[in-house]
Amino acid sequence: MHRLLVDTLELDSDSPALSKAALNHLKVLRPKDGEKIELFDGAGRSREFSFTGGSLHPVGSVSLSPRPAPLTLFACVTKGSRWDWTVEKATELGATRIVPVVSERTIVRIPADEREAKRARWMRIAEDAARQSDAKWLPEVLAPVDFAESLALVRETTCFVGALTTPPPKSLLRALLDATKPLGPLSLYVGPEGDFTPAELSALCEIATPVTFGASVLRAETAAIYGLSVLKSFLEAGV
Repeated sequence: MHRLLVDTLELDSDSPALSKAALNHLKVLRPKDGEKIELFDGAGRSREFSFTGGSLHPVGSVSLSPRPAPLTLFACVTKGSRWDWTVEKATELGATRIVPVVSERTIVRIPADEREAKRARWMRIAEDAARQSDAKWLPEVLAPVDFAESLALVRETTCFVGALTTPPPKSLLRALLDATKPLGPLSLYVGPEGDFTPAELSALCEIATPVTFGASVLRAETAAIYGLSVLKSFLEAGV
């Protein structure tokens, strides 16, 4: 079923007003008369409509999906389209918060006055990914933060640090299984292409658990998706 993101208030309307972006998506989709389209607000609410006579008509009531378990990705921003891909795939995998980080060795440098514009662009990527992947909840995408700023957010979670050039012996899954329950909100922290500095890694290891992702050397964006996949599987298994 095709899906369009709308404002929450429009879900209660029998004649919902679509945003410019949603209207553009609808034109691209070219739905047939009578075809079903789901409208969702990214905050758990959705409603099914029928495209009939060139307009949308409700065929059901508003439904509410439960909020997913908190899952944060802390990741140092990678170059070019690799970061866009990371945001897209993290959304598909159910990350509830994405924190772009600029560490000392992060190649991409983002001036402070450009960070909010970057966040808005990445939010649009997350919206498209949610629409295509049947996600009912949008992740929170933060504006880029410096490494030191990210530590306060890390302390709010049970965090695992991966993609290290000299990884410890314990795997992410083993660390999850061995952890003292309850774990609380989970998070993953992935460093830049050039790894963390010794000082950064020391600061992280005081509040997070370093883990290995196996013998293969993974790109930063691959490591982020691998780690999120393990955490998501762990949460869904209810171990």
